Amino acid sequence: MKKLILALILLTGLFLSSITSFAHCDTKDGPVVAAAIKAIEQNNINFALIWIQPAQEKEIKEAFESVMKVRVLSAEAQKLADNYFYETLVRLHRIGEEMPYTGVKPAGTPIDEKILAADKSIAAGNLSPLNNMVPKARQAELKKRFDKVMSLKQYDINDVEGGRKYVEAYVQFFHFAEGEEKHHPVHKEKAGHKM
Repeated sequence: MKKLILALILLTGLFLSSITSFAHCDTKDGPVVAAAIKAIEQNNINFALIWIQPAQEKEIKEAFESVMKVRVLSAEAQKLADNYFYETLVRLHRIGEEMPYTGVKPAGTPIDEKILAADKSIAAGNLSPLNNMVPKARQAELKKRFDKVMSLKQYDINDVEGGRKYVEAYVQFFHFAEGEEKHHPVHKEKAGHKM
């Protein structure tokens, strides 16, 4: 009986680790933590705001204000405050994606090769890194989503709505490149217009 329970625990752990190892936005190397770092370094909350829903702005702004006050107290306070902000932003982003929050994974966490290729595509400005990773039948839609990302990429950081449109396109491109069809609900309609 003990062996069966141990086997089930190991299988569950392997299953959960395989799910989380493909995560992108919840790692220290991911774009959400990178946005949190920029927000702190440049003292500009807009880098973080584009990754969350408007309804979550109050919570992230309060966290940001607290972090900026506390992090100057000592090196230890800075580390704790920064990590708190990373975790808060990732948690709120995951809620917006309607995905579970399981913490911020450490730097170096394995990332699915399609996600890495999608990141490289955006950096390079073309889809060549994703060649042979996405079936031909999906190439036209992939290109359409990629073109949308690229058309929105040069937003002004002080234009939060423009940044949110970019993030929406970015996430939909990544989900499609991975083979997922799930809509990313971060930017729902508000006051009669789409964010």
